[in-house]
Amino acid sequence: MERKSEGLTLADGLLVDLGGKRTAQLLDQLEAVIPWQKLAAPIRPLYANGTAKGGRPNVPVVMMLKILFVQRWFGLGDEPMEEAIDDRLSFRRFLGLSIQDPGVDHSTIATFRKRLHDAGLVSELFELANAHLLDEGLILREGTAVDATIIQAPRGRKTKDGEGNSKDKTASYTKKNGRVHHGYKAHIATDPKGMIKDYLYDTAKVHDSMHIDQLTESEPPGGAVYADSAYMSKARKKRLEDDGIFCGIIERRVRGQDELRPEQKAHNKKCAKIRALVEMPFAWFKGALGPRTRYRGMSKNAMDFGFWVIGYNFWRSLSLRPEA
Repeated sequence: MERKSEGLTLADGLLVDLGGKRTAQLLDQLEAVIPWQKLAAPIRPLYANGTAKGGRPNVPVVMMLKILFVQRWFGLGDEPMEEAIDDRLSFRRFLGLSIQDPGVDHSTIATFRKRLHDAGLVSELFELANAHLLDEGLILREGTAVDATIIQAPRGRKTKDGEGNSKDKTASYTKKNGRVHHGYKAHIATDPKGMIKDYLYDTAKVHDSMHIDQLTESEPPGGAVYADSAYMSKARKKRLEDDGIFCGIIERRVRGQDELRPEQKAHNKKCAKIRALVEMPFAWFKGALGPRTRYRGMSKNAMDFGFWVIGYNFWRSLSLRPEA
């Protein structure tokens, strides 16, 4: 059973114009474009309660979903989110809370996230969200750009007894631009407008190019695949061209080649602007959440990133709609 709101009061009416106007406007736009009931449908069975034992009613599933997305849009942990719900009028209105309604504590947020993690629902939610955006014509089927970014994980420290270490054991090391990094890699495939069509989350030591074929396998003949030079190989270029797909991967010098040929330079210039769009989601991601993991373990961090991807796509879609 879900708890019920006390309903709007005179005090809510008097406060309707208070709070951050820009934030309230953004949240109103997101409220209108996200299919909340579709996303809530696969989660509700996790809260099925056919007994008469009583107990405290559950916070509505849609409200909990909204909380997870607000956390990713504004970079808030569970305890800061609890405080923000109590403090920010724009957040309360978005969640459907009146002034008199109790907020949502951090342990309830953590429990909700754990249920979704244990049920492995983030992939289904991503598919539901993207199917909705495809139906609206906001994700393009043809044209895919691929990139990856490193997400740092704490390297940990030895326990007091000296026998253990708090390091995330599923994270790994990689080297980039002469620097050693410890953590994971997030791999994404976007359409030519920067909407994320697919994603994969893996440990950091796996080379970027290992996932491009999986991320682009649905690209149809007549489409195109864009990526930086780290993804280039003769075999991949030939396979794409044999399948009737334009190879927009940046060309690089091979052994014995002093400089790129004129046609290679022209190719790279043609593809660079489109390929660069795939970096936009990562810039937004690092600005909102920071370049570090929040949890220990690949599956929890992969779920966290998956929710960010869903939230990003709806946020990005606001600027692609005709009325924007």
